[in-house]
Formats: sequence, C-alpha cells, structure tokens
Amino acid sequence: MTITVEDFEAARPQLLSVAHRMLGSAQDAEDAVQSAWLRAATARGDVVVENPVGWLTTVTARVCLDELRARRRRRELSLTADAVPAEQLSADEAVIRAENVSRALMVLLDQLTPSQRVAYVLHDLFAVPFDRIALVLDGTVAGAKKHASRARQRLDGSVVDSEPAGRVDSSVVDAFMLAARSGDTRAMIRLLAPDCVRDADAALIPEGVAAVVTGAEAVATETARFLARIRMACPLRVDGARVYVIAPGGHPLATVRLRTADGRICRITVRRVGRADRFAAT
Repeated sequence: MTITVEDFEAARPQLLSVAHRMLGSAQDAEDAVQSAWLRAATARGDVVVENPVGWLTTVTARVCLDELRARRRRRELSLTADAVPAEQLSADEAVIRAENVSRALMVLLDQLTPSQRVAYVLHDLFAVPFDRIALVLDGTVAGAKKHASRARQRLDGSVVDSEPAGRVDSSVVDAFMLAARSGDTRAMIRLLAPDCVRDADAALIPEGVAAVVTGAEAVATETARFLARIRMACPLRVDGARVYVIAPGGHPLATVRLRTADGRICRITVRRVGRADRFAAT
C-alpha cells in the first residue's frame, strides 16, 4: 500500500511531537514533517508500506537527523532564549504546555549528539524499537542501543553537587519557588530572611527596576512581578550546582541561584545563561 493523505493527517500529531523533541523548535518540527510528507508523496509506487505511522515516523526522524547533523557541521550552538525570535518562543512554549513536555528535558536534549538525541527520543520517549532506530541511523541495532545508552548517561544527573555543605536547604528553596509560582507574597516573605538580597542582571529586568533589592517584603514584591518567568523555571544543575533555570519554550534564559541560612532564603542571584554553561538533571 502507498501512503495516503489520510494516513499522513492521522499520523501528523505524533510526527510533530517526535520532530519537536528532536529539533527543539515547533517551526523546525513543522518543516521536518512537511519534508517527510514530500518524501512520502514522491516515493516509488512499488514501495510496500504495512505500517504507515511507523514508516512516516522513520522518515521524519531521518529528516530531523539530517538537520541536527547540518547544525553540527555549521557549528551552530544551542540558542539561548534571548537569541530566539519572540514568535518562535511563543510557539515553543505553547507546545510545552499543550503536550506537558518536560521543560528540563528540552534544555538537556540540546547537549546530546545528533545520533544520541534521535536514538533517545525515538526509544525512550516514543517506544520505537531499536531495529527501526538502526535504520534511521544507518547503523546496527547494537549501535542504536549504544547511542541511547550514552544519551541516558548524559541525562541522568550524575554530576556531583559542588555546593559547599550547609549553604543551601533544598526544601526551603523548593518551597519558596512554589510560593513564587503561585504569586503568594505572604508565603514568600515567611521564607525570606529579613535582610534577604535579590541581585539580578540588569539585562533581565525592565528599565527602571532596581538590579539589587534588599529586604524580605521588597524581594517578595519584586519576585511577584515576574510570575510568568518563574512559571517557566525548572530545577537543573549548572556546573554541578543545583539551581532553577528559566527556560521559555525549553530555551534557557537565566539561572536563579538561591542561598539559605537558618532555614530561610538569604540571597537570590539571577544571571543570564552563558554559552559555556553545562546542564545536568537534578
């Protein structure tokens, strides 16, 4: 049987999900799926396709692999959020929310090689068997398994925490971020030390907003102003330290480091993500 328009439309939602996880961009995913359809539409008439969804997934994955390899040849670095057009950020954020995609995972996937990313996404996220993954990668089943295994090793959060002992109480930090996400100013104040300091890069805050704010009430009030960004934050490790990373659409923008003393937050430091920052799961 040949691939029909009906086959393609039925498979399209899954194809877009697969391509988005591989490429990290809703627009690039749309382009990849359209390319897959063009390949399907121009395939030889004598090609036998018993599983249209599986066949289209394989073709889409090949298109994505080609794109990932092309990015690597061009030595393109993963884009931070401030380098991504606003329209693309909005589209990527919409996918994350609509499909309940792990924001942290999207940040981490950018650190894999093309083959590792394709193997991991297909097998671990979409349960594609390794024999089909081997076809996508033009390799062996053993090779496909090795790529997926190496991807897991890079994503497993095995980086040793470099925080000095006693500097951070994770339960207090997480409680504060939970209160911040809900805009609960009173709860934030209870978790902040009276002389708490919030220090942020000037480039991350609107004009007229102080880069350094002191005092529990002032810090809580200012934090509530950035509710949308806080809701885009996820816990990760950066250079071994556990922080929150603000990642709209899965693209890292800033790190939020919180320090504690005597069971309260004593300092909040917000910095733009740098090209050299390395992320790991918590």
